[in-house]
Amino acid sequence: MKTKFALLAAFCAVMVSVQTACGASPFSAQGNRQVMGIEVQPAAPAAPAEPAAAPSDDGTFNAPSQQPSTPRMIIRNADMTLVVTDTQSKLDEIATIASDYKGFIVSQSTSRFANDIQAQVTLRVEASQLDAALARIRKLAVEVRNENVRGDDVTAEFVDLQSQLKNLEAAEAQLQKIMESAEKTEDVMAVFNQLTQVRGQIDQIKGRMKFLSESAAMSAINLTLLPDQPSQPVEVAGWRPEGVAKNALKALISALQGLVNLGIWLVIFVAPILLLLSLPFVLVGLVVRGVVRRRRAKQAKA
Repeated sequence: MKTKFALLAAFCAVMVSVQTACGASPFSAQGNRQVMGIEVQPAAPAAPAEPAAAPSDDGTFNAPSQQPSTPRMIIRNADMTLVVTDTQSKLDEIATIASDYKGFIVSQSTSRFANDIQAQVTLRVEASQLDAALARIRKLAVEVRNENVRGDDVTAEFVDLQSQLKNLEAAEAQLQKIMESAEKTEDVMAVFNQLTQVRGQIDQIKGRMKFLSESAAMSAINLTLLPDQPSQPVEVAGWRPEGVAKNALKALISALQGLVNLGIWLVIFVAPILLLLSLPFVLVGLVVRGVVRRRRAKQAKA
């Protein structure tokens, strides 16, 4: 009985610790905020504000002493709208810039309106090289219509996740020990279910921490490329001479293709059929001609 009581008591203690850790999880807290387009939960509440600095005898304020802080984790991203002369060539140059700064193209799409090409492209570069990459991208544009560089400090959230992970891993170890010492099937299943839940929360926290680390290490740049209208062909009242010339050339080529196609059909398809259809008439004509010649020959002898 004592062993059973001790086992159940330990099990309850572990459950309390697990629930306490889960209650502080950012995945169950109220409220959302968006980072890099993904809905995430707010970080742990901020620490109480430090007491205001008290004035010294000479009337100046002395700042309170500060403890060494954790290295900041900042997620920096940028949005830019550029006007360019040749969209396709600029896309190639942007890919080169991403490669030069140990990054890559995340997504790219283009849309065409008449002869104008508009593009949307997202690339990632090393966070330490974001400013240098933006400087090179600006040089590609005739005009920078819009530029927005933003930073999101996720240090508090990351530290909170580390603390939660430590608590959950400790709870996992305790549950594992209880499971190994349990004798009854129902006790084993109960502990196993709790252990599965704890491990699921551990995986969630590790995934979130990995996302924050990768987002802080690689900055995202979202670009919109617009065609430069003055560099496009002249268009007056909807009339474009080069467009008319192209259409006329296409019509000429189509007409010539039609004539060539007609000749091919006549030679390969129509001519053999006409030959077959005319063959009986030719034979009849030859017979009639032979008969007429014979009659004429008889009349000449007579």
